[in-house]
Amino acid sequence: MERKKIVRNAYALVGHLSKGYDGMMKNESLLGRLAIRFFWRLSGERYNEFIQQTFQGIPKNFAGKLLEVPVGTGVLSLPHYRKMNRADITCLDYSAQMLQQARTSPLAQDLDNVTFTQGDVGHLPYEDNSFDCVLTLNGLHAFPDKDAAFQETHRVLRDGGTFTGCCYIKGENKITDLFVEYFCVPCGFFTPPFDTAATLEKRLQSLYRHTRLTKTASFAGFVCEK
Repeated sequence: MERKKIVRNAYALVGHLSKGYDGMMKNESLLGRLAIRFFWRLSGERYNEFIQQTFQGIPKNFAGKLLEVPVGTGVLSLPHYRKMNRADITCLDYSAQMLQQARTSPLAQDLDNVTFTQGDVGHLPYEDNSFDCVLTLNGLHAFPDKDAAFQETHRVLRDGGTFTGCCYIKGENKITDLFVEYFCVPCGFFTPPFDTAATLEKRLQSLYRHTRLTKTASFAGFVCEK
């Protein structure tokens, strides 16, 4: 419970400072580009590979029900949703501040097919088999109870549905791992333990019929079929 409080407070702060956070996520601000380049090793073409990897599991003509958890400020996903007007999209986040930033973002204007909801990935407020796709961007490494997160996202996904997204994996780059250990974890942005590429693939294979894993720097992308 204490770890949840630390994470909640950390992302409340990020919500209040969303301009800087968004600048880093979009690789646009000076500090953001420096962080992306030095700590995350995603400069140049690698950043583009990271973005492509992130959304590889969602077809361009997707028209089903999609759950994104956590949505954060929506800086990466909302531009994609503007092209998905046939989809029924639910964006969920534990942080009220992050969710408010997403809901009031200019990117969210006129998105009538998108619903914003506050909730806990460890106790999703949805029936079994509710969604055709579950998307999680940079969330698995933050969740305090990862086992519950994996089980809940699997539970609400229908048979034949797709679980996709990306997350940090340890063991790919020493500088990134040190940054995570000595900055991201103490600040509450990330919560150990962390998967390696091998352990993440094994975990996903235990839940899903088909799993495809890709890597860009210290991030794994995955597309799984239930």
